[in-house]
Amino acid sequence: MLSTIWPVLISYLFLISFKARGEEVRYCFTSTEHTKDLSNSNLTRMPSHLSNSIEYLDVSHNNISSIVHTDLSSLTHLCLLKVTHCGLQYISPDAFSSNSEMKVLNISNNHLMVIPNLCLPKLRILDLSSNVYPSYALPDSFGNLSYLSILAIGSKDATSVNVADFGPLQNICLNKLIFGDGTELRNYENGSFSQFKSLQEVVLKVSFCQRFDIFTNMIMDFDQSRTKKIQLVKLFPNQCTIKTDPFMAFKDLHFLSNLTIVDTWLNSSVMVKLFRNVWKSSFEETVFLNITYNEDTPDGFQLPKQNHTTNLRAFVLDGVRHHQYHYPTFNVSVELVNKLTYMKFSGTGMNILPCNLISAIKSLRVLDLSNNLLDESGFWWFGCSSQKVFPALRKLSLSHNRFNDLAEIAKKVNDMKFLESLDLSFNSISIGKPCFWPPHLIELSLGHNNLGNNVFQYLSPFFQKIDLSKTGISVIPLNTISLFPRLTYLYLSFNSIQVIPSDFQAPKLVSLHIDQNAITFINQKSMEGLPKLRTLKAGNNPFSCDCDSFWFMTVFNKSLLSDWPQDYTCSTPPSFSGRRLETYDHRWLSCQPGLQAAVVLSVLFIVGTALAVTVYACDGVWYTKMLWVWIRMKRRGYKRVDRLLNASFRYHAFISYSQHDSAWVGSLLVPELERSGLSLCVHERDFEPGKWIVDNIIHCVEDSYKSLFILSKHFVQSEWCNYELFFAQHRAISVNDDSLVFVLLEPIPADSLPKKFLKLRKLLRRKTYLEWPADERKQRVFWCNLKAILQTVDQSQILKDVATDIAEMCHLVPV
Repeated sequence: MLSTIWPVLISYLFLISFKARGEEVRYCFTSTEHTKDLSNSNLTRMPSHLSNSIEYLDVSHNNISSIVHTDLSSLTHLCLLKVTHCGLQYISPDAFSSNSEMKVLNISNNHLMVIPNLCLPKLRILDLSSNVYPSYALPDSFGNLSYLSILAIGSKDATSVNVADFGPLQNICLNKLIFGDGTELRNYENGSFSQFKSLQEVVLKVSFCQRFDIFTNMIMDFDQSRTKKIQLVKLFPNQCTIKTDPFMAFKDLHFLSNLTIVDTWLNSSVMVKLFRNVWKSSFEETVFLNITYNEDTPDGFQLPKQNHTTNLRAFVLDGVRHHQYHYPTFNVSVELVNKLTYMKFSGTGMNILPCNLISAIKSLRVLDLSNNLLDESGFWWFGCSSQKVFPALRKLSLSHNRFNDLAEIAKKVNDMKFLESLDLSFNSISIGKPCFWPPHLIELSLGHNNLGNNVFQYLSPFFQKIDLSKTGISVIPLNTISLFPRLTYLYLSFNSIQVIPSDFQAPKLVSLHIDQNAITFINQKSMEGLPKLRTLKAGNNPFSCDCDSFWFMTVFNKSLLSDWPQDYTCSTPPSFSGRRLETYDHRWLSCQPGLQAAVVLSVLFIVGTALAVTVYACDGVWYTKMLWVWIRMKRRGYKRVDRLLNASFRYHAFISYSQHDSAWVGSLLVPELERSGLSLCVHERDFEPGKWIVDNIIHCVEDSYKSLFILSKHFVQSEWCNYELFFAQHRAISVNDDSLVFVLLEPIPADSLPKKFLKLRKLLRRKTYLEWPADERKQRVFWCNLKAILQTVDQSQILKDVATDIAEMCHLVPV
């Protein structure tokens, strides 16, 4: 029974009116760019030149006297039109002929003298209330409003209701009717409202003080149409004297089950008559909203025991203004309320709980005492026995009161053996002492209390639903949420939280509200700890539109967001401030470091491969090797500058070669190098006669700046070449010099070198050598590199010794 009563009673706490934005959104959910609000704009006619994409148009509170076809003909996608408080007097029959998509039309609070013809096949909500038409007769075109669900109609000038007035709606499945404009009817024809076959809810804005027979007939007609809910607004005018019983028809009702009385003056004598009949009726819930109560009987409200059963299961008293300056007197038989499962006393000024009465309601499961003056001493006052109070209570709301000691409240609720939900929001709660909560309490609301970051330490691990909205939380301590293994609902709205921790582990959490905080981005790791999350509300935070929000914008499932996209806007950078998060043009590559690296490496690989292929095709390897020889020569030349400044050489190079290669040496090498001014030592020409060959080799190697070896297959077979290489290498080692230059005349396989040339094999692996190219273009590079190597030493150092020798022999030459 509780599961069916609770949702119904919640709906009563709010005056359900389709004028509310919520009902409009239900049928016409539109984005901001398709909405146009021109209310209070001093318009004298419907605006022109509007975009044809407009779906929501509000021109209320202007001075628009008429609407004709040309005013709205371009708005073919219009879903909602609101023209209220405009002094509207005339609507042409074809005014909405181009607006076949319209679902909501509100033309209330105007000066319409005739109910207009409407050809709107998709219309769901129509508000014609507070106009001046003299009759409720509907045009025949209303019979074509097949989807009409909610109709509001009312005029102070219309005082009669006839069966024919609502005839066009006989075959329409109208769900809700809002009827009247606060005035009293003079005539009502029986059966006028009984022709609504599917009517579920009625809001009756008609006052009665004399013609209660009309009230009775209307109530019976609504019951005959199987209406479930009826709301009576200003049922009696103020100071109305009621001598008869206007509620006698209640005992004959069969289908009406919800009665709500709103903004009505009620005397204690009328209240007694009302409840005597309510207890005999089919009503299961009775609600009083914003009533004015006056005691006109000396004993106040007296309701003794009744000799019949009652269907009443829920009672709501929300907002009471007392006409007299003393506490009202109530005396109600316990038997009349012992079957209640839901009770609400809100806005009554209560400061002491009448526990003797409530303790007797053994079936009470939901008690709402919000918006009163209660505190710990007034709720658990000494006149109450904690063992007998609330024997079956499941939900208790104490919000908007004066409670302050959380530890004391936790101690007291241990006596409520079945309590599952406790609402302490909007109090003055303070924390300090340890709190010991009963394990059966699984829901706690502490919203709108100044508690701070330590509030989590005073909660129970058994809690499944926690509301900490606007409690002064700025940081969620590390590993805090893991202390609540059963948590399924967590509300942290309206705080100063900047970051959702990465260790946010709540494996059973279904709903998380963290809107209205200081969060700049939502971390992927935080959401990974919420595998069962179904609802996330995180709007109205200062989101940063950069790579921090990239995952949330591109990957996170937006169907989980109950407030997406309207409440998600950018705060930084300044250039994006105020823009919706969904419109931020993120760049996939710029926010993916791994992808960036992959792209860069791929590009470098392709470029490198292309370059390698190009170099190989253009003999780049050979040119590179030649360049490397030149660079090493230049580098080593700079290192040997000081040594060379004090050294003197006879030759630029001593050439070591096999006799089989003498043709190439004599015809190409020597002429080319000597044309460049280089002095060469060639054994066939420059060895001193009469000396041992070995001595000549040693002297020539020591007198030469470089030793140039022409390598070929014949070279490695020559014994003398091996000697020359040996002496040249030892000379280079002794002076710490790099004087060996190798020219590879032809390829020599490493495995073909004789054992006596093992040192040559090591030298070729360790040193750079020049290769003699067959291509004439490459030969130019070869000669340039070779000449550069041999010309490193200053040429004057070479010629100095030569000139000295010539001078010494000059006196031997006859004149």
